[in-house]
Amino acid sequence: MTSVLQPQKEAPNGTYTFASRPRPVQNRTKYREPVAEQSDGQSNYGNIMYDRRVVRGNTYAQHILPVAAQPDPIEVQRQQESRRRSVARKRAMEQFRPRTPEALEGRKHIDVQTELYLEELNDRREDTSVECQTDAFLDKPATPLFIPAKSGKDVATQIEEGELFDFDMEVCPVLEVLVGKTVEQALLEVMEEEELASLRAQQRAFEELRNAELVEVQRLEEQERRHREEKERRITQQREVLKKEMETADKIAARAFAQHYLADLLPSVYTTLREHGYFYDPVERDIETGFLPWLMAHVSNTLEKRYVARAVLDMLIHDVTQKRLELFQQMQPHDHSTQ
Repeated sequence: MTSVLQPQKEAPNGTYTFASRPRPVQNRTKYREPVAEQSDGQSNYGNIMYDRRVVRGNTYAQHILPVAAQPDPIEVQRQQESRRRSVARKRAMEQFRPRTPEALEGRKHIDVQTELYLEELNDRREDTSVECQTDAFLDKPATPLFIPAKSGKDVATQIEEGELFDFDMEVCPVLEVLVGKTVEQALLEVMEEEELASLRAQQRAFEELRNAELVEVQRLEEQERRHREEKERRITQQREVLKKEMETADKIAARAFAQHYLADLLPSVYTTLREHGYFYDPVERDIETGFLPWLMAHVSNTLEKRYVARAVLDMLIHDVTQKRLELFQQMQPHDHSTQ
C-alpha cells in the first residue's frame, strides 16, 4: 500500500471520512509508443487523416459498384477488343522488326562478343570448396524470471477493530437502497409485463383484423379473377362465333359463285371429255382393249398360216409344172425322130 492514511476525522454529523495524501503521477513518455504490425499485415491507425480507408474529396461523382454487381457486357467487350488490337499490333511490330538475315549455304551464325574486354564463356561456373571447423552448439540458458524494480517507500499503519466500519450503523443506508431498488425493479417488471400483455392483446387484435382484411382481399381478388376469366371466355366465344359466321358467309359466296361459273362450264367440259374418250362404256372399253386385239392377233396368225400354205402349194405346183414341162420337151424331139 503506497498511500499513507490520515488520522481518523469525525464529521459534524458523526459520519466517518477518509482522505489520502496526494502523490505525483508516474513517469511516462511524452509520445505514444508505435503500434506493432499485426500478423495479417493490417495496421491500427491512430489518426484518420492517414487512414487509406477514409475517402477524401467530393464523393458525388464516385461510382461504387456493389460486390455482387455484374460487369457491363459492353465494357467487357470493349476491353477484349482493345486487348486483341494490342496483341495484333505487337505481332505486327515483331514481324516488321529488322532481323539478322539467314546464313548462307554452308555457313551458320555464332555468338560474338562485342564488349571492350573479352570474357571467357563456360557452361559450368568455377567453384571452390572451403571447410571450417565450428564448435558444438550449446544449450540456451534458461530465461531469468522478470522481477520489476521496486519504487516508492513502504509505509504501514495499525487499525483497530471498529475504527473504520460500524455494521449496525452503516448497513441501514445500504439496506434501504437495496430494498428500494428491489421494490422499484419489481414495480418496473410488473409494469413491463402489463405493457407487454397490452401490446400482445393489441397485436392479436391487429392480426385478427389484418387476417380478416386479407381474407376479404383474397375473396375480392378471386371474384375479380373469375369475372375477368368469364369476360375473356365470352369475348373468345364471341370472336369464334363471328369468325365462323364470316367463314360461313365466305363459303356461301364461294359456292354461289362456283355454281354460277360452272353452270355453263360443266356441259362443255363433259362434252369435250366424252369426245376425247375420258367417259366410256366399260364393256365396250373391255372389248376394244382386250377382245379385239386378241381376235386380230388370232386372225393375223391364221391368215399368215394360210399365206404360208398357199406359198408352199404354189411352189409345189410350180415345181411339178416345171418338171412336166421339161419332160414334155424331152419327149417331143424323140417323136420327130421316129416319124
